[in-house]
Amino acid sequence: MTSLNEPAPDATPSASAEAPHPGDASGLDTPELSALAAARIAVDVLLDGGVRHVVVSPGSRSAPMAYALAEASAAGRVDLLVRIDERSAGFTALGLALATGSPAAVLTTSGTAVGNVMPAVMEANHAAVPLIVLSADRPDELRGTGANQTTVQPDLFGEQVRFAADVPAGSNPERAIQTGLSAATGAFPQLPPGPVQLNLAFRDPLVPSPGESLPEVVERQRYRVGTEPLVMNLPPAPDTLPERRTVVLAGHDAGPVAEAFARAHNLPLLAEPSSNSRFGPNAVGPYRLLLEHFGAGSAQPIERVVLFGRPTLSRPVAALLARADVESALYQPVPVAWYEPGRRTELPLENLADLADFAGRGASSWLDTWLLAGSAAQHALDQVLSATAAATGPSVASLVWKTARGQLLLGSSNGIRDVDLAGLPAPEPAATVYANRGLAGIDGTISTATGIALGGRQETTVLLGDVTFLHDAGGLLLGAGEEQPDLRIVVLNDSGGAIFGLLEHGGVEESGRYGDAVERLFGTPHSVDIAALAKAYGVGHSVVSTTAGLAEALHQPVQGRSIVEVRTDRHSLRQLHSRIKEAVAAAVDGVLAGQ
Repeated sequence: MTSLNEPAPDATPSASAEAPHPGDASGLDTPELSALAAARIAVDVLLDGGVRHVVVSPGSRSAPMAYALAEASAAGRVDLLVRIDERSAGFTALGLALATGSPAAVLTTSGTAVGNVMPAVMEANHAAVPLIVLSADRPDELRGTGANQTTVQPDLFGEQVRFAADVPAGSNPERAIQTGLSAATGAFPQLPPGPVQLNLAFRDPLVPSPGESLPEVVERQRYRVGTEPLVMNLPPAPDTLPERRTVVLAGHDAGPVAEAFARAHNLPLLAEPSSNSRFGPNAVGPYRLLLEHFGAGSAQPIERVVLFGRPTLSRPVAALLARADVESALYQPVPVAWYEPGRRTELPLENLADLADFAGRGASSWLDTWLLAGSAAQHALDQVLSATAAATGPSVASLVWKTARGQLLLGSSNGIRDVDLAGLPAPEPAATVYANRGLAGIDGTISTATGIALGGRQETTVLLGDVTFLHDAGGLLLGAGEEQPDLRIVVLNDSGGAIFGLLEHGGVEESGRYGDAVERLFGTPHSVDIAALAKAYGVGHSVVSTTAGLAEALHQPVQGRSIVEVRTDRHSLRQLHSRIKEAVAAAVDGVLAGQ
């Protein structure tokens, strides 16, 4: 497979390709294009190539593109969004691309503005999202001279992008942009979709001529993208396939094919929340707490694993995939961006027929054992959670998972893991689930959710912790006249980073050997007034502290933007998880003993 920053053979220019000098195919020079003329060509090519959303951050050097986009917006050709913070703009564009499946662009001026898009580019790289970075730059004669806001922008993103082009001032950007769009959308063999950088240099003047003006405004027709959750069906596995103790593991972005495969082959389905496979009759809820019961020394050990998507959430799953006694295969019909060839142990298979031969089919007793154990585990978990009226991470996750409709974004850290633990699989999917699992960062989560809500044009819920919320509080800022999404933001506020208490650091803290170092350096406690913050940004706010209060809040309609702050205590979370594990183990042991 071609590496991410290399072109496909005979298909693309080098990643740092410079656009051709102005001229026709014969190489004859043509007059230099004005900045606005070049920008209008760039916008036309982008829109003809499928870009429907562009997020703009203000700046002077990028002004030609901004004016050209304003003209296209007035003509009803593009949805134009404005964000003052480039990092927020980048993640908003990322969310738009996730929800629509189409390339989305972010426009920045020169200098540090470009660097602020790096986190979104890195996420788009590892998650294979078609993000177009339009970075404006100074012309060549000003580079290296100390001119204001001038740095080395070409190849700034290095291997994080599929393609990068430096388009000289005055030249025609058409070919560079067409190649960039092809690279971003996965049109080249062996290259998955992903981000690209188009570095567009502009020479003064940067504004329209005195005789130019916006065209008459045309109302843009907007259509909601068909992002309803999907269900697939596959023919039942033939009886000629051997019976095997196989499990289907659905990681991030696995899609409904994983659920359909498990159902067709009579196999237990262990699905992460952002797989969009966590539903159906074969899905097992708290599966990660069951894996040790099906280990090498058990009565019914797992023999094989069929992996769809990317597993990212739990150590028990990583341990399963690392077991020498378990064979595993990865369904990979197209190139993926999340691992390098040869670096994983699973056997990659490109078609479902080969995967079926590998997986076999499950005996009724195999699936029944998993479903009975899963039901017992879910009941035990629910009993522990219901023992207190106070909201906890798992109880909040369970409620959000149960009630979310339309689109659901799960923040990194504990939020998505709590859903993975406590989210009961439904017979059919109720929401399309998103998560930034490319690099699993907490960057830009509110901005990503905003982009998803605006791109999908339906109600959207985001579940995130307080640290993740504060990391992107600036994402709440929408300028005057900007479109408001229907977005509910559920913030689990336990005043700090609870996830570290569930890792080894929690044991270090309990030992007292490092004083308050763990709390200060990992817990990062704070006393931010989220209600005041919401008011400052003009966002509705409510606060709850019980599961009953949260249930009532979640049953309110999602209209505009609102924050539901759930106040809870993280210092007892380690003990809660211990009680859950003990209760589940006892319940599952009882079920397996009766088999």
